[in-house]
Amino acid sequence: MKVALISYEVYPFAKVGGLADVVGALPKYLEKLSVEPIVIMPKHKIVEKNAEKFLYTLEKVKGDIEVPFLKTDEKFDIYKTTIPRTNVPVYFIANDYYFSADEVYEGPDLAEQAIYFSAAVLETLKVLNLPIDVLHVNDWQTGLIPVYLKSLYKDDEFFGKIVTLLTIHNLGYQGIFGSKYMEFSGLPSYLYNIDGIEFYGKINFLKGGILFSDIINTVSPTYAMEIQTKEYGEKLDGVLRLRSSDLYGILNGIDYDEYNPETDRRIYVNYSLNDIEKKYENKKLLQKDLGLPVGENIPMIGMITRLVDQKGLDILSEVLRYIVNYNVQFVILGTGDEKYEDMFRKMEEEFPENISANIKFDINLAQKIYAASDMFLMPSRYEPCGLGQMYSLRYGTIPVVRYTGGLADTVLEYDEKKMIGNGFGFVEYGSSQLLKAVAKAIDFYRNKKVHWKKLVDNAMKTDLSWERSAKEYIKLYNKAMSKRV
Repeated sequence: MKVALISYEVYPFAKVGGLADVVGALPKYLEKLSVEPIVIMPKHKIVEKNAEKFLYTLEKVKGDIEVPFLKTDEKFDIYKTTIPRTNVPVYFIANDYYFSADEVYEGPDLAEQAIYFSAAVLETLKVLNLPIDVLHVNDWQTGLIPVYLKSLYKDDEFFGKIVTLLTIHNLGYQGIFGSKYMEFSGLPSYLYNIDGIEFYGKINFLKGGILFSDIINTVSPTYAMEIQTKEYGEKLDGVLRLRSSDLYGILNGIDYDEYNPETDRRIYVNYSLNDIEKKYENKKLLQKDLGLPVGENIPMIGMITRLVDQKGLDILSEVLRYIVNYNVQFVILGTGDEKYEDMFRKMEEEFPENISANIKFDINLAQKIYAASDMFLMPSRYEPCGLGQMYSLRYGTIPVVRYTGGLADTVLEYDEKKMIGNGFGFVEYGSSQLLKAVAKAIDFYRNKKVHWKKLVDNAMKTDLSWERSAKEYIKLYNKAMSKRV
């Protein structure tokens, strides 16, 4: 089985969020399971910068390629490398106009950029004669690829047997643009209607992917159900219900080679379940580096997140002072809305011995927080999958979450009698419920040491590997291939 994974970001070449981790790791595990994966992504500026850091080389394999159908004379080049420590080929679509920005999700025109990339992906397969069984596209930036296949390329023999899988990583981002881009795309005008890619007088790239892909999945079973409701459906719930028989949920995994407390070079001291006391060496060293009082028995709550309402910061802001009054240390890492950046800075000034506000993006610090913290907070309004709780479980840090999406699928409320479960949480979205869950976790940490030890044991034994998830994706690829005409 030959699979092409298409994404705007792929670790270690370009990373903004969890999507990069997913598409960077999944092919490794597919390869181990005898699938033949390739990856196609844009050649962002950061790709060149990361080459020296991550020890890969870029080879130009083809140049001056035209993109048919589009209203543009821009041509592209193709570069190639492999995912480090694998044989998985990665092809980069290079164009100095569309992919000239310093940031991955910036450019002269985001709609034209995504359209250009989508069409260029198909030309890359054809020009390089890369026979593919399954095109696995990710998020709205690649949503038009299945649309092109089922319209302009439907009679092209090269693409005749290719099937598509669309993974929705976050339904909140859909790629909605003006109808003027129909002309640039070259797509048939008949697609611009309510049963096609039209959406309230505009074009919706993700809607196109949902309607035209053979199979659709989201990144957790619970989220796959949630997005078919008005509350979580972001105005696409009706379209998703229409495709419900082809809609699945597969939990993301994490790369156990990359995220391993026994070997991770980014943390202070390596540790395992057999020498868990070394975890607390990480805590003391992080306290020292952040200028917090040093003490093994002070509960430390970590939080690594985008500073936006979706992540539950609106309800956290209402009770953070009460949490601090439990004499805990709260370590936050992230950037986002100015109101939250300012809030955390001011709280740090007010409670310098309890709060450390790190308003930046720092992968190395993130790993130190996962390893050092006792608890990890994710009170999300919604969370398609979530990776933070997975990383925290892997490092023996107990998640406190709102039970939604992937958080509900990975965190099991600890049962004191049966001594099963790996975290704590709440269902109703509200500040009082959040405070109760945090207080419960703190109480177990301080007063129920036997149970806390069992919690850590359960957490670190939770199977969140990509091997499990990769097997589920192979099942979906086979379902898609069964739809071949």
